[in-house]
Amino acid sequence: MNPLTLSATITTLLTGTMIVTFSSHWLTTWLGLEMSMFAIIPIMITPSNPRSIEATTKYFLTQVTASMILMMAILINFMHSGQLSIQELHNPLASNMILVSMMMKLGLAPFHFWVPEATQGIKLSSGMILLTWQKLAPLTILYQTITSMNTTLIMLSGILSIALGGWGGLNQPQLRKIMAYSSISHMGWMIIILTYSPTLMILNLILYITMTLSIFTMIMNNHSTTINSLSMMWNKNPAMTMLLMITLLSLGGLPPLSGFIPKWMIIQEMTKNSMIATPLIMSITALLNLYFYMRLIYTSSLTIFPSTNNMKINWRHSNPKYLTFTPTLIIMSTMILPLTPMLFILE
Repeated sequence: MNPLTLSATITTLLTGTMIVTFSSHWLTTWLGLEMSMFAIIPIMITPSNPRSIEATTKYFLTQVTASMILMMAILINFMHSGQLSIQELHNPLASNMILVSMMMKLGLAPFHFWVPEATQGIKLSSGMILLTWQKLAPLTILYQTITSMNTTLIMLSGILSIALGGWGGLNQPQLRKIMAYSSISHMGWMIIILTYSPTLMILNLILYITMTLSIFTMIMNNHSTTINSLSMMWNKNPAMTMLLMITLLSLGGLPPLSGFIPKWMIIQEMTKNSMIATPLIMSITALLNLYFYMRLIYTSSLTIFPSTNNMKINWRHSNPKYLTFTPTLIIMSTMILPLTPMLFILE
């Protein structure tokens, strides 16, 4: 892509999300969502090939449908209240339509089918943006309107997302689809805790984005798109193999890594609110995610596959890529559990 076009596209993408984040008016919020949606389409479709075009089309149709439902909800709410403020949401039909539209944009079950397909058809860097930055705007809208939403529908969608996100990734050989199903599962955790503690949702979102960025940067550095290609990482970069293993364990939520913090605090918050069965189901279904993370760890770290050369150390040119932010992201993804008492105080 032309550097000038790329810079304009990224600027529009960032601006659209910022407009949604800082807006308290429904029309400007809708405008920001549309800017964000249209700005990511050139990023997803580059390089142009049948797979990227198909993935972008699926993403576009889903997002347009969600935007249409959101606009209809805004008009219904305006007819009943005469207000376009986000805080003035009193009509049950409008609130349910807004919730459904945000579930479609986030890829929550049962509207999750587009996420793996769209992520699989685009390149790794575009998939990283799709699974991280594009979650901010819909979650911001839910954060501001959560008091008017249907709690039962949110809980059902969250539990279903955690379960389907785990089941869908069990037999996947494609890394992008595995990360997409991981995103669906983590969105389920966030949407459930949003009804009890929005602050914990923000903490979970920050840690999820940090861990996802870490894994994507390591995968992009190795040019891996499948589990089989990931199996040769030990022959190219042994240190990266160990770091990938630790980050995947953190994404699975194992102590004493950073990914354990949100699960620990979410389960504690829900038990405080006399919810016992729901966090139990969430914890059990989260083991499904841990299983396919362990598949990646087993393939990349715990086995030595036959190499294509006769040397244990692969002969290759030095990698010209400089991983500027990767060390910081990996440290944040794995080593901030001692800060948990401070997070409890902030909550």
